[in-house]
Amino acid sequence: MIDFATRLKRSIEAQGVLPIAYFMAAANAHYYGTRDPLGVEGDFITAPEISQMFGELCGLWLADLWDRAGRPATVHYVELGPGRGTLAVDALRAMARAGLAPQVHLIETSPTLRKAQALILPDAQWHDDLSTLPNDGPLLVIANEFFDALPVRQLVHSQHGWFERMVSVRHGLILPVVDGPPLNGLIPEHLKDAPIGSIIETSPASVAIAGALGERLATQGGAALIVDYGYDHGPAIGDTLQAVRGHGYVNPFETPGDADLTAHVDFATLGVAAHVRGVHVHGPVGQGDWLNAMGIKLRADSLIKRSPARSAEIEAAQQRLTSPMEMGTLFRAMALVAPTWPTPVGFAENDENQPDNS
Repeated sequence: MIDFATRLKRSIEAQGVLPIAYFMAAANAHYYGTRDPLGVEGDFITAPEISQMFGELCGLWLADLWDRAGRPATVHYVELGPGRGTLAVDALRAMARAGLAPQVHLIETSPTLRKAQALILPDAQWHDDLSTLPNDGPLLVIANEFFDALPVRQLVHSQHGWFERMVSVRHGLILPVVDGPPLNGLIPEHLKDAPIGSIIETSPASVAIAGALGERLATQGGAALIVDYGYDHGPAIGDTLQAVRGHGYVNPFETPGDADLTAHVDFATLGVAAHVRGVHVHGPVGQGDWLNAMGIKLRADSLIKRSPARSAEIEAAQQRLTSPMEMGTLFRAMALVAPTWPTPVGFAENDENQPDNS
């Protein structure tokens, strides 16, 4: 049986070159569809796997908005890329304490991860994308480390203009190359004269999902919390494509389908895509600032009081989630809120970011 990497190389050779976005989409589809990559024994660990506090505070954030929006009777919890389902379990437990018991919808395309999710969320409904979500009530949405795994296009500035970064196969290796027609018209005016060799990343898939999510929220009501690593002001110069395997960085082109391929999230562009569909955009702010505003220290103190023997573990988890030296600053939190819903907790009242698209 031919392995995935060989099939991908043959596909690239048949075309001559293929865009980075195609390569990333194909590699990640295989990667996530054939394994559970999370945890100590996997390739990486996410915030919900570090501590229950993260998921609980996400759930309380949603429950607070629901409560101040008048406690609508029909409401749906939606998670994009729910991993093993750990965040959903913790969030739903916290919501239940506030009297909120939403229907659960998980957007997941990996058969392997769906099986893991079904073990702890047997009543959930699964979807391939946003299009099949119910439209009979507000949506309470969480997207934690979801957008970073969506494919990006990379545009490179050469002496002859801006061109797309592609992949080609040479001497049996997948290597990045610059090819295709000039794409100068896609470059923002303030970046067109960037130094030769500069790279700009765009993610049409991310923009489409953010726009669809914004439209859903504006129409149905509700809110979304997006947490991921990325930058606030984009598009920006920089090659952020990376691959992780065994909790370490590897060459993104060396073992396609056997490493997690990600790129930093352009929060500004996501915010614009959602805002033009009618929602209010808050943030982004640092994950650490958001968790501190949500009361993570109080929750940590409560857990330590209940289980003193775990005090060092709980304190280390709090530090990892909030410290600027770890996940606290690189990871950003952004809220999308329906125009009829209240201002979310964890974001300064004057931070509403309504992009000027005139």
